[in-house]
Amino acid sequence: MRLSTKGRYAVMAMADLARAEGGTERATSLAEIAHRQEISLSYLEQLFARLRRKGLVISARGPGGGYRLARSAEETRISDIVHAVDEPLRATRCAQAKGCMIKGERCLTHDLWEDLGHRIEDYLASVSLADVLNGRLSNDRRAA
Repeated sequence: MRLSTKGRYAVMAMADLARAEGGTERATSLAEIAHRQEISLSYLEQLFARLRRKGLVISARGPGGGYRLARSAEETRISDIVHAVDEPLRATRCAQAKGCMIKGERCLTHDLWEDLGHRIEDYLASVSLADVLNGRLSNDRRAA
């Protein structure tokens, strides 16, 4: 299993957007994010269209236009960002209703990979943009 480029770049761009806002009401252009994060502007446009549709960013048109977070960095979960631009993360090769083997049975390691997928989902849901910006990503982060 791997996190796609879409998911990684969306998280990078959203973290950049959150840092650029820094308590201001100023919108940030995608060109600024593209330059700082070295991501293609056209790729960011595709990602931000999805992020906007999922209600994670707000767009502003005209001079000084760009994007802002729709909710605070503390309330924005990394899992929400990844799900907005990607299909759900899955560690198994199984289709939703069927098993991973030709006859529809589950493989011997199915439960292992399914559990790993759930743990990754839980971890990404436990991390906010604010956690990323403030470096609160260690195992003891939840106690802080």
